[in-house]
Amino acid sequence: MSELSTISRHAVTVLAGQLAVMAFGVADTIVAGRYSEASLAALSVGSAIFISVYVALIGVLSALLPVWAEQRGAGQQQQLGASLRQSLYLCAVASALGMAVLLSPGAVLRWTEVPDALRSEVEDYLAVLALALPPALLFRIYSTLNQALGRPQLVTWLQVGSLFIKVPLSIWFTFGGAGLPAQGAVGCAWATLVVNCSMLALALWLLRTQSLYQPLALWKPLERPHWPTIAGFARLGVPAGLAVMVEVTSFTLMALFIARQGTVASAAHQIASNLAAVLYMVPLSLSIAASARVSWWLGAGEPLRARSVALLGMRLACAMGLILAVLMLLGRNHLGALYSSNAQVVAVTGGLLAWVAAYHVADALQTLCVFVLRCYRITVAPLVVYCTLLWGAGLGGGYLLAYQGLGPWGPVATPATFWAASAAALAVTAALFAAMLWRALRLPAPAALARATG
Repeated sequence: MSELSTISRHAVTVLAGQLAVMAFGVADTIVAGRYSEASLAALSVGSAIFISVYVALIGVLSALLPVWAEQRGAGQQQQLGASLRQSLYLCAVASALGMAVLLSPGAVLRWTEVPDALRSEVEDYLAVLALALPPALLFRIYSTLNQALGRPQLVTWLQVGSLFIKVPLSIWFTFGGAGLPAQGAVGCAWATLVVNCSMLALALWLLRTQSLYQPLALWKPLERPHWPTIAGFARLGVPAGLAVMVEVTSFTLMALFIARQGTVASAAHQIASNLAAVLYMVPLSLSIAASARVSWWLGAGEPLRARSVALLGMRLACAMGLILAVLMLLGRNHLGALYSSNAQVVAVTGGLLAWVAAYHVADALQTLCVFVLRCYRITVAPLVVYCTLLWGAGLGGGYLLAYQGLGPWGPVATPATFWAASAAALAVTAALFAAMLWRALRLPAPAALARATG
């Protein structure tokens, strides 16, 4: 099977699962909105806090993909199993930190000036999601393992199947019935808890029964913490998790800054953000697939094959990014109508989607590059670039252009200024990441292999 076929099949499978997970949030939004505006508002605030915490923590655990893919490529099956058991300690620390934040959101709610009327429901919502966090992170370890093994379909089946459980449970718990009282947005959180526990239980059953996992000897007694291994995980995962957090918060903070421009601007920005998030699933899935293959070849002692896969991934990312951007440009005056019947909102959205198209081309390339850079253990430099450009030039530049003016450009208070600044910042980010990756790939073969595996 060719590398193109292998990566494509892996990416499409991951994409199906990612879209199913995105549908969880869409379903909760619709259900809470039908229940009451207050519950929808509470869900919006609570989910923003939860997502900011959750994506940072799963970024830490997902960064273990190249470690395990290398061990698989090197034929170190039982070492992979031991490494996974050590990752449980990292997962425990991540769960404790995340739960502490979710159980004490008061400072964040006061800083963002969330109305008192919403705080109680938001706090109850986050308290339930705090319980749902550990099984979610453990399932992420299972997901990362399967991606490293080149078998993402076992994860996708669970994610797609759980959607058929999540939707009816969210409706039931939110609206009540059959002796259960209506719980509003908190009901959506309880549904998430049930689904996360169910997926984890099925994942454990698969780990116990499927022959695929037997060579890994996963069910040996848990060893004591091996601090050098855990430190290696942290060096790779913490910068990766922080980088993901910077990406997400650049979006959430943009929404807060745009909110002062009124409901039309906020609605148009929300539509643009949603479409950008959907498009992002394509390069994300491709990047997961490509990085798994790059690490596999590095582990197998074939750095030249790893280099060719990385270059193939870059070409695919650029091609898919351009295709999706062109499709968005062609449909930009019609896509907004799928979300809103307000002509003004649709018109503003059409203007924003031109910038979203430019943003996506850069996003596709930088996502592929940052994932493959992790295969070569390059994580701190991308984090610095993210902080400087996404927060500084993108978010900060958008704020200056919108509300204070910048040099010859006077203040223009529209969402487009934020998207234009973010697209420009992401284009520079993609160029820098591509240069970093090109430099890593041009290292002599022994040096590249030593950098990746050491």
